Amino acid sequence: MRRLPPLNTLRAFDAAARHLSLSSAAQELHVTHSAVSHQVRQLEQWFGKAMFVRHAGGVRLTAEGQNLKLATDHIFALLEARCAEIAGQAPIAEIVLGAPGSFLSNWLIPRLDRFEAVHPDVRVRLQTSTTMDDLQRHVVDCLIVSDRSWPADVDAERLFEETIGPVCAPDWPHRIATPTELQGQPLLHTTSRPRAWEDWASRNELEPAMFANGRCFDHLSLLLEAAAAGLGVAIAPALLVERELSQGRLIAPLGFEPSGAVFAFCTMSGRSDNALESLREWLKGESRV
Repeated sequence: MRRLPPLNTLRAFDAAARHLSLSSAAQELHVTHSAVSHQVRQLEQWFGKAMFVRHAGGVRLTAEGQNLKLATDHIFALLEARCAEIAGQAPIAEIVLGAPGSFLSNWLIPRLDRFEAVHPDVRVRLQTSTTMDDLQRHVVDCLIVSDRSWPADVDAERLFEETIGPVCAPDWPHRIATPTELQGQPLLHTTSRPRAWEDWASRNELEPAMFANGRCFDHLSLLLEAAAAGLGVAIAPALLVERELSQGRLIAPLGFEPSGAVFAFCTMSGRSDNALESLREWLKGESRV
């Protein structure tokens, strides 16, 4: 007899771990949020260890959860392929793509149907990720991230030059016509880019120390919500605030300027397969549109 947790708990875990969201997992599995939550709790009780850490924006994997995800990714992909083979269906290649959540929601997801239309034999699973460690530990197959340099064991295909600038609510009461006028205004920061304001100040020949203080948020999505709510002025890459700008929830009073970083499609050096190459070439084409 195999000593395994109930299969339904593993299916719920697999979906929640891929989406880093119990709600999204529930939508994929066509069950309720509480059903997924119950299955995850049952799995954690079976192991006697937490698989996720819950937070306001969703969930993140613990070390044990990351370890289990490596196994479920492999096993479910293999099982799916064998089932397709037995049923006489064309095999589907699956790629796990990591990227910042704001990049996924603002840029990639609205375009993903174009990729699926021309590559029906490739399935792209999206996962919120911002760390090169996820790529190097094979938690994701590829990663889109903004940076200035990459590790020697990573191949990086440059997609976009990053531009960055201040954003605020349309009814923000303070005048922002020049960079100097931001001095003394309430500023909003993220833990992922703690020096973004100071770097921006340096490029505009202002004293960086004047831009070091203010409220700090764990995620860019929370930062943008705070700016839209009128809590202060945020700083963000243009690519990641396209939706908020087009909806009129935020404005960019000073526009955007190059930060010196680029968004790149990263894979481990030497790794190449048809599915990854198809995605790489499609992303390069979309980046030029």
